[in-house]
Amino acid sequence: MKRILIVDDQPHVIRVLRLCLERDGYTVASASDGTEALSLIRAGAPDVLITDIQMAPMSGRELCQALHLEFPKREFLTLVMTSMTAREERDWVRQLPATEFVEKPLSPRALLERLARHFSTLSEESARG
Repeated sequence: MKRILIVDDQPHVIRVLRLCLERDGYTVASASDGTEALSLIRAGAPDVLITDIQMAPMSGRELCQALHLEFPKREFLTLVMTSMTAREERDWVRQLPATEFVEKPLSPRALLERLARHFSTLSEESARG
């Protein structure tokens, strides 16, 4: 079963995403900020990380940068979600491997489609050897 870690300081966002993902067969863990998420990832990496940007005490941006430094060869996909659409917010995300920008509000259907594409690509790559 694929494990998804959702990081957001708004409980209702976690609740909606958890319900959608669990209904589709994913195992879901959650954290309310980057510090908590980093501890969970150190204990065991998820298959996909979905994180908000604006949180305290550790933002999603700081979390992604910490992950890049601590786990430079990490293989799990990171989806960074935010309602901020400024170019600078998109640019830093593009600098990090296996990291993508998604806009809030995040459509549950679009999220499930994105995850299905991601896991399908992984299956094809592993089948090729």
